[in-house]
Amino acid sequence: MNLRKLLVSVTVCLGAASIGALFTSQSVDGWYVVLQKPIFTPPNWLFGPVWTTLYIMMGIAFYFVWNQHCPGKQKTASYILFAVQLLINIGWSAVFFGLRSISGGMFMIIGLWVVIAATIHQFRQISTLAAWLLVPYLLWVSFAGLLNWGFWYLNK
Repeated sequence: MNLRKLLVSVTVCLGAASIGALFTSQSVDGWYVVLQKPIFTPPNWLFGPVWTTLYIMMGIAFYFVWNQHCPGKQKTASYILFAVQLLINIGWSAVFFGLRSISGGMFMIIGLWVVIAATIHQFRQISTLAAWLLVPYLLWVSFAGLLNWGFWYLNK
């Protein structure tokens, strides 16, 4: 086990979480409060622990890919997809909370879902465990997409 690589992997993911949280914190006590919410919206306190856990799992998944010996092209594709999904994840927070665009958030989350699925597929070629570690993330983003749609429907 390469502890340095593991710490870097998790720290990068938690860093992305922190950037996204900057956008979220701007609106969560204001604009977000007045939105009509779907009946299946979880309580606000749940989002922090769930997202933190998912970001840690993403970091561990990336570590398993980074630590594997495999052809360079496979790793490069994995790194690019992983970076893109992190950027889209941050972008969703910027669009939904920062720009207060529910419809824009919907487009971002659809793109995020596609890139996460592609990342899982790519990771599976290098590390099955890494791929499985991203499945809860894909499931949560699926639920977040349903929530996003509910927000759009109720607030259009």
